[in-house]
Amino acid sequence: MEFDITPKRYEELARLIAQAESPVGIDAEKTHILILDKLEQMNTHLQRLEERLERLESRS
Repeated sequence: MEFDITPKRYEELARLIAQAESPVGIDAEKTHILILDKLEQMNTHLQRLEERLERLESRS
């Protein structure tokens, strides 16, 4: 799976997180940014699917 985040979006999310050094040896900031970006994409996709379903159900 490839994560394709624009530098602008990355910085927006980085400012929201702004954490100290990770105590577990991973880049916590980058990990959180990737997770938040993917969740946002999934939410957008889900909203579109729900809207489509509503339109289909209203035709019946």
